[in-house]
Amino acid sequence: MIKKYIIFILFVFHVQFIISQNVLYLGGIAHLGNGLKIENSAIAVEDGKFSLVADASVIRINPTAYDTIIKLYGKHIYPTFIVPNTTLGITEIGAVRATHDFREVGALNPNSRSLIAYNTDSKVSKTVRTNGVLLAQVTPRGGTISGQSSVMYLDGDNWEDAVKRKDDGIHLNWPNAYYYTGWWADPGESKKNEKYNNKVDEIKAFFRKAKAYYKTATIMDLRMESMKGLFNGDKTLYIHADYAKDMRKAIAMATEFDIKKTVIVGGEEALKIKTLLKEKNIPLILNRVHRLPDRHESPIDEPFTQAAKLQQEGILFCLSYAGDMEAMGARNLPFSAGTTVSYGLEYEDAIAAISLNAAKILGVDKEIGSLEHGKDATFFISSGDALDMRTNNVLKAFINGKEIDLNNHQKELFKKYKK
Repeated sequence: MIKKYIIFILFVFHVQFIISQNVLYLGGIAHLGNGLKIENSAIAVEDGKFSLVADASVIRINPTAYDTIIKLYGKHIYPTFIVPNTTLGITEIGAVRATHDFREVGALNPNSRSLIAYNTDSKVSKTVRTNGVLLAQVTPRGGTISGQSSVMYLDGDNWEDAVKRKDDGIHLNWPNAYYYTGWWADPGESKKNEKYNNKVDEIKAFFRKAKAYYKTATIMDLRMESMKGLFNGDKTLYIHADYAKDMRKAIAMATEFDIKKTVIVGGEEALKIKTLLKEKNIPLILNRVHRLPDRHESPIDEPFTQAAKLQQEGILFCLSYAGDMEAMGARNLPFSAGTTVSYGLEYEDAIAAISLNAAKILGVDKEIGSLEHGKDATFFISSGDALDMRTNNVLKAFINGKEIDLNNHQKELFKKYKK
């Protein structure tokens, strides 16, 4: 027993020693995440934070000031990529219902919390971080109000160890005023949703009750208690809506109830309400890039060009990978950003769309999302362009200065069967 205790103490000391070391990464091509790039960078990490982010060509470096110097000439350094609006960590196998833990019974569940269902032992999460995605907004699904998301690291011993920001917001699935019949291979005609106004009235009634509870409650109600953060600014209201009419009505409701922070998730027709979005300062979490447009009359490349157009308009947005097979598909988030570069978005802006922009929208940008002095040292090193599936090759990845294991189930199977 004493021997095991001593080994444990030595292990903890070893980990703390590694994290507290002052390490200088020299010569790498640093993509800062804020739209800027340094071709010959000097990046130092100490106590899990960036203590230096500079151009090595214009500063004098004292080699004796660092415990370790790692030369990265020709290699790329990126901030963590962040995947928002995902079921990563709360679902494992799409065809096995028992592995799905992202939906509660009922329509109005603001008290449902995704973080307590988060599985740090997920084999899927390990494959995703291999491509540089180290942080996720784990989000519940279903109903009218799905519940509360949380921002989680894709590493940790349990959910308490992995959480970056608890209960960052509540997710509202706004009803569609119109819907399409048929299916993707044989689209039908557009029809009016006859229950639309009734659904909107139900949502407003719930928010009216929540606002009254916030002001005058004396008896505990878990659902209403969960809604309080929307009115005092502690939480964000994430409104899942795609069409212009629906977004206008949802934003009007958020204004009516004085919701402090609102984000549109989806935003298929966001450019049609660009003036309103800028006026209300409402950011967007876009649908996945690699897909067909929702409306069959829309240009086929609309999902590819949307990001560049929003950037030109000065509207804050980030990319997501929500939809079919979204958990395992989240590893393709960097390649989605790469596609937007091919369709007009500047490369460094595409990096921002999956790093700092996402951090801003999720409320964690003061600590993470870019390579900047004083921020958490959560980043990765790639031998090539991380937005190109042909050259994305993550060599090392770090969360708060601690190197994480990049092995995963797919790599193990590859090694097993490559003979």
